[in-house]
Amino acid sequence: MEKEEILARAKKYISEEKDERFRKEVEELVAKEDMKELEDRFYQTLEFGTGGLRGIMGGGTNRMNTLEINLATQGLANYVLKAFPERAKNNTLSAVIAYDSRKNSDVFAEATALILAANGIKAYLFTGLRPTPELSFAIKTLGAQTGVVVTASHNPPQYNGYKAYWDNGAQVIEPHDEGIIKEVNAVKEVKTISKDEAIKSGKLVLIDKEIDEKFWSMCKAQLFRPELIKEKASTVKIVYTPLHGTGAMHVEKVLGDLGLKVITVPEQREPNGAFPTVEKPNPEEAPALKMAVALGEKEKADCVMATDPDSDRFGTAFPGKDGKFVLVSGNQMGALLCEYVLLSRKEFGKLPANAAAIRSIVTSPFSDYICKKYGVKMHECLTGFKWIAAVEDEFEKKGEGTYVYGLEESYGYKVEKEVMDKDGVSAAAMCAEMTLYWASKGKSILEHLDDMYKEYGFFEDRAISQYFPGSAGKEIMAGIMTKLRTEGLKTLGGKKVLEIRDIGNSVSFDPENPSAKKAIALPKSNVLQFVLEGGTIVSARPSGTEPKIKFYINARTEVAGGNDAGLADARKTSAAVCDAISAEIKKILESA
Repeated sequence: MEKEEILARAKKYISEEKDERFRKEVEELVAKEDMKELEDRFYQTLEFGTGGLRGIMGGGTNRMNTLEINLATQGLANYVLKAFPERAKNNTLSAVIAYDSRKNSDVFAEATALILAANGIKAYLFTGLRPTPELSFAIKTLGAQTGVVVTASHNPPQYNGYKAYWDNGAQVIEPHDEGIIKEVNAVKEVKTISKDEAIKSGKLVLIDKEIDEKFWSMCKAQLFRPELIKEKASTVKIVYTPLHGTGAMHVEKVLGDLGLKVITVPEQREPNGAFPTVEKPNPEEAPALKMAVALGEKEKADCVMATDPDSDRFGTAFPGKDGKFVLVSGNQMGALLCEYVLLSRKEFGKLPANAAAIRSIVTSPFSDYICKKYGVKMHECLTGFKWIAAVEDEFEKKGEGTYVYGLEESYGYKVEKEVMDKDGVSAAAMCAEMTLYWASKGKSILEHLDDMYKEYGFFEDRAISQYFPGSAGKEIMAGIMTKLRTEGLKTLGGKKVLEIRDIGNSVSFDPENPSAKKAIALPKSNVLQFVLEGGTIVSARPSGTEPKIKFYINARTEVAGGNDAGLADARKTSAAVCDAISAEIKKILESA
């Protein structure tokens, strides 16, 4: 992009941005003619994508700032007014707004509420930071037509984001996502009013404990064995970290009400958008749990728990026989919770005849084997809990299934119907009960996980991520996906590719006979999957929220004899398969 065009964009931004902090950043860059930084901030406009906005905070069109929030919210308001004409006419439209602990989250959330209020949409704004699952719960509880949570989930501290929700409590999907995007791109004027005026007119309503208390009750109502918890709670010690986010208030309250002893990592308990003790507040990554694990070992805890800043993701670690904690992956915890929910429902006569579970396409098929044992139908969907919610809505409306559980490998679980997004708070409560249950059977969680492997087969899962930031990053990732599509792969890690699933083109085929294509009944998404001999699945997917491409490896090996020796052999076999595939994927990335 030419220097003149970048400077013109920067000057236009300066004239439109009302927030002095962000405007000054760009003014100083223009004065210094820092073209490298200006190009990064203005080579594109931060797109309002299918889930909303996410990006690095700062001045510029390719940054998260008040101007971008304002444009997004006005576009959302315009779409909501058109989507619910009767409510608009009767002045009964409403929205719920929540925010997490990140820098500027409170500022962005209030700006969102005031713009919605100025457009005649009653805005319910939480008085303080709240988790994403509570936002979803509040939309359904209050009967709102839309909602927004200001969060960048587990991203590094320089990021923030804006996720839009619909009246079912789930993130927007088609056709609403595309409709909102069109309205955002067409905004010419942003309406807003003062906070005092909004409150006085009744268009801004501040909420807190009236939703909190209902949310806590809902989380506890999902549990199956209150008597076991009451009897055994004092025998279990839990170390927990909210990673400087929204979780402490809810996890401590819910688990505390159950009588469980919760020790929260003191250095990470208070909300702090700088996340000073971690590089990334992501419970999927071992460094984020380092302090919690150290405290868990010191306290001889039975479980370490972690939630990300907006408390929708849930991570865990459990002590091995030597007292050292072992991190449990999202796929492993997803399978553990799946089995516990299903066996408990069956025991108490709460497993519907048409019970259905849902997982994303890049999540391990481990839970499929569990569902098969209990006669539960497993549905696949695209990556992201908005798609799990969409599939749930679809089969329940058609009477084709009754939802009992949803999971995705990125540490997301949903054990309830009242929240239409992943929920780290209810997952923490269910995990605590599950830990007590298996302890009452004389088993630790890790011992029981080994028992599951012996029954269902050993599953090893790996993920390989490569970041491609900047203006060239998108082109590089697109090139990788194009090359994989056009050239295909007939082998991976020495294993023959039996099937290629091209979700972007809604087809699957045998690479030996590519003309004989079968249709895939999934919405289009830029994902490729390679099914290898032996049942291993490798998936390639560029991230929709970060400048990275991710490869997922799900390798299953039968456990011969269903005993310890067979499990040890299966671990070695799966590790060798994953090592060989990983090496090949790294070569693909290095050559990009």
